[in-house]
Amino acid sequence: MMRKKRKRGAPPGPCRSHGPRPATAPAPPPSPEPTRPAWTGMGLRPAPSSAAAAAAEVEQRRRPGLCLPPLELLLLLLLSLELLHAGDCQQPAQCRIQKCTTDFVSLTSHLNSAIDGFDSEFCKALRAYAGCTQRTSKACRGNLVYHSAVLGISDLMSQRNCSKDGPTSSTNPEVTHDPCNYHSHAGAREHRRGDQNPPNYLFCGLFGDPHLRTFKDHFQTCKVEGAWPLIDNNYLSVQVTNVPVVPGSSATATNKITIIFKAHHECTDQKVYQAVTDDLPAAFVDGTTSGGDGDAKSLRIVERESGHYVEMHALYIGTTVFVRQVGRYLTLAIRMPEDLAMSYEESQDLQLCMNGCPVSERIDDGQGQVSAILGHSLPRTSLVQAWPGYTLETANTQCHEKMPVKDIYFQSCVFDLLTTGDANFTAAAHSALEDVEALHPRKERWHIFPSSRNGTPHGGSELSVSLGLTCLILIVFL
Repeated sequence: MMRKKRKRGAPPGPCRSHGPRPATAPAPPPSPEPTRPAWTGMGLRPAPSSAAAAAAEVEQRRRPGLCLPPLELLLLLLLSLELLHAGDCQQPAQCRIQKCTTDFVSLTSHLNSAIDGFDSEFCKALRAYAGCTQRTSKACRGNLVYHSAVLGISDLMSQRNCSKDGPTSSTNPEVTHDPCNYHSHAGAREHRRGDQNPPNYLFCGLFGDPHLRTFKDHFQTCKVEGAWPLIDNNYLSVQVTNVPVVPGSSATATNKITIIFKAHHECTDQKVYQAVTDDLPAAFVDGTTSGGDGDAKSLRIVERESGHYVEMHALYIGTTVFVRQVGRYLTLAIRMPEDLAMSYEESQDLQLCMNGCPVSERIDDGQGQVSAILGHSLPRTSLVQAWPGYTLETANTQCHEKMPVKDIYFQSCVFDLLTTGDANFTAAAHSALEDVEALHPRKERWHIFPSSRNGTPHGGSELSVSLGLTCLILIVFL
């Protein structure tokens, strides 16, 4: 029986072009010239021995379809693993920088740089952000977003003077909010409702002769001689006492301020602050300078200028109060959350900051306008100088040096100089405007300008303002 002759040199299995290398033929007996292996045709290798061919066939069956030598295969496998590992570093499931950034935005979106306690809360959020990036640093190696975030955190901490060690914000404020920090628990309430808008704040100020700016940004000049409540709600009471400035005039100014911070759960006991002319203390009447337990006081007094300027920061109700003495009289500025300012009973409706001065106590411009200085009416008597020492021209010049914008604060300054002759009222109007810029939450409302009857801005001439001021001065002295 004849066997079919197999073509020599063809590798077994399906990989004909990249099959395993055949074994060489056994060495021939020693001879002077080496024996060259036989070739069966152009491009064909010598046939392997039967043992080599069998081994190759077994290997081929064990690794079907695999045509690379073991060394190249190992290198390819290692390269594939490195590529897969590099790809995993870019996956959100591993590098959590996006979640770190989202949490930071959530913790700071309700903060307002104009409110008291902003720096403390912002630093807490920054430290939490930094901690989150540290925990995911290994997985984010080589991630440009991650490295940009790390640099940004470092810059912000330097700008805000944040220490690396300290308390951090929790990404779950619903559970860990501070009940004695209004901004913290207000932010938690907004977070639960899904509302990212910060709480609304109101401003009230009193200065000069006296001029009142209400929570509604109405500007009035009032007589209100004696004791009057500016604020009286469930959290805070503020009362001022006004005395006549010039004999024979209805113009008054503030010489006493009493502030009562009402007891609030575990945050603070009731604290009373009282200031009178030439006695502007840096402590409450009980001698303490703060309220509440722990290092982070929920209520504290800060003396900015001894005997002339103090600040009170009530963190538990998100309220800030500035009290100054300028010349012989006191000024006051308050910022308070709207929801707390509106928390009062019907019996507490006499609040100058909330509802303005009673009509009978307002100094009118003779045309039924409540605003102090409008300049729309002509006086029925001749122009007169109300007080020795200042003319309308010199008063305008002096006030313009301190207040280049001729808004209602500038006009109040001119009015006070003409009615009292006291140059300190210029400084009082200027400091009152500074307090507005520090505490009022809306920059576009810092300056108030006289309005026409239909409520449109009024840019009247100097003559119009001058005549209106003169008329108002006559009303004061009549």
